[in-house]
Amino acid sequence: MQLVILAGGLGTRISEETNKIPKPMVKIGKMPIIWHIMKYYSSYGVNDFIICGGYKIEVIKKFFSNKKNKIKNSKLKIINTGKKSNTGERIRRVKKYLKDTFFLTYGDGLSDVNILKLLKFHQKFKKGEVTLTSVRPTPKYGKITFKNNLVKNFYEKNMYKENWINGGFFVCNFSFFKFFKKNNAIFEKDILTLLSKKKKLQAYKHYGFWYCMDTLRDKIYLNQIYNKKRAPWIIW
Repeated sequence: MQLVILAGGLGTRISEETNKIPKPMVKIGKMPIIWHIMKYYSSYGVNDFIICGGYKIEVIKKFFSNKKNKIKNSKLKIINTGKKSNTGERIRRVKKYLKDTFFLTYGDGLSDVNILKLLKFHQKFKKGEVTLTSVRPTPKYGKITFKNNLVKNFYEKNMYKENWINGGFFVCNFSFFKFFKKNNAIFEKDILTLLSKKKKLQAYKHYGFWYCMDTLRDKIYLNQIYNKKRAPWIIW
């Protein structure tokens, strides 16, 4: 199967890094986060990659032009899907390179979700089109409840008190392209919302590790657990 990676956005919330490189090229350890994502999928036998590039795509191309950086036994296409394209448009522009049911993910998120279990869950969804991985994000702050300005409860950071969100790590049927009704669509707002209304979108609940690198603080955290060899997305 193929994996499509959305890697063309500006990454403005981590501009300390992205003024020079695209967000998926920000390093965790010695390798960019997109390499970690690809390596993880590869451990499940997914070795056919399509990168939807845009902003500073030349940096991604230069990195993977070095044979030392390529994932062993993999195929790779790096497609320029436009600097100003929304997520749905990026996916639409790589349609011609896709063959059948495929994996899709963002270029800034890491997880230890079991890819094979995710696929089997999707395959049971006979009338559906897309399965997303739903996660509870690691909270960054404690929470309080109060009444009449008096604090009733103070909750220390606990992911099990968080709401479920879209964590990416999708499985998509090729036939879902028929729901792309307009150019430059936003995948999350336009496509997933439509699929949800038509009862063709389901969620696979993942209770394990998931983390999205949005800010410099997130990069520091991911590097800390990587350097301590506690990175759940790696088989040490």
